[in-house]
Amino acid sequence: MDSDRDVAMEDVNMSLDDVMDSIDINVIANDETGIANANTKKNKSKSNISSKNQPAGAAAAAAQQQQQQQQQQQTSILDTSSINQLDQWIEKLSKCEPLSEQDVKKLCEMAVEVLQKEENVQPVHVPVTICGDVHGQFHDLMELFKIGGPCPDTNYLFMGDYVDRGYYSVETVSYLVCMKVRFPNRITILRGNHESRQITQVYGFYDECLRKYGSATVWKVFTDLFDYFPITALVDNKVFCLHGGLSPMIETIDQVRELNRIQEVPHEGPMCDLLWSDPDDRGGWGISPRGAGFTFGQDISEQFNHTNNLSLIARAHQLVMDGFSWSHQENVVTIFSAPNYCYRCGNQAAIMEVDEQHNRQFLQYDPSLRPGEPTVTRKTPDYFL
Repeated sequence: MDSDRDVAMEDVNMSLDDVMDSIDINVIANDETGIANANTKKNKSKSNISSKNQPAGAAAAAAQQQQQQQQQQQTSILDTSSINQLDQWIEKLSKCEPLSEQDVKKLCEMAVEVLQKEENVQPVHVPVTICGDVHGQFHDLMELFKIGGPCPDTNYLFMGDYVDRGYYSVETVSYLVCMKVRFPNRITILRGNHESRQITQVYGFYDECLRKYGSATVWKVFTDLFDYFPITALVDNKVFCLHGGLSPMIETIDQVRELNRIQEVPHEGPMCDLLWSDPDDRGGWGISPRGAGFTFGQDISEQFNHTNNLSLIARAHQLVMDGFSWSHQENVVTIFSAPNYCYRCGNQAAIMEVDEQHNRQFLQYDPSLRPGEPTVTRKTPDYFL
């Protein structure tokens, strides 16, 4: 991808300060939206959605899942000093205080040991709470854990985009990686399209690392770590979770398992599509306005779910005003977990709880209150209408 297309991948090239001053209509229309719902709610609320009865999975898949789970459990063995160190880091980060450069290096080394043992399609068991983009909005991430329950008491699955745009990408990604290393069987962190070297140099994370550490070392350590993040997850063989969407080169989940994910996000191809694609009202495959990935219609998602015996595709990647939005006759759900995105969009955020019976419940929430920052009304900007 040439430099012009790099910019087209998210429509504008602007610093975080520029984002805070003004949001280009194209950024919202083509970068994170596509399924914007102007109906809003002022208070935290719950919407209960019951899933259909699910048939049992194949014995071979269950055996593979059990083996993968056993491999993941091996990563949870930490010595006492490592546990104490991680707990100290978590306590510091919970106050929105960044770790030292040396501690970040040590943390990422520990995280590689955990993440390299996980699969391209990481198995996850119910109950689990599924989350969308958080984009460096650290205080809202803390609000998410208040709404959904603390980890490790609650199992979490995050579908990418931890950095860029928000003020606290360093603290946000450090906190989630700390939690992953400390409780590897309780939290799953997938890769988003912003967990890449190219995108983070444009949308804020690189500049934030320079500002907070005086060099690009921390940025390099984290972006190297991003290569190890799983690219998808499979909840009880029924809910396929990923950041973006489907790929015309992927018909079965087994094909995802065969990909080489330990690399920078490619400019094209199946791995790129999984992190960049979006559902669309039009049928078939379409050219994405993002400049990467594809749009896919209801016929595509229905066929993928049928072929792979799935009940749902859960994904993130797009701003939705109520925090969640159904598409393709409930074959696909979009979840967005950054309330008041970019500190000015006025959207709610949501997370999706899936219980032992595969019932789904959406928990919506507003931005956390932060002293010294203005409150934002729930008014839908004109460019969403």
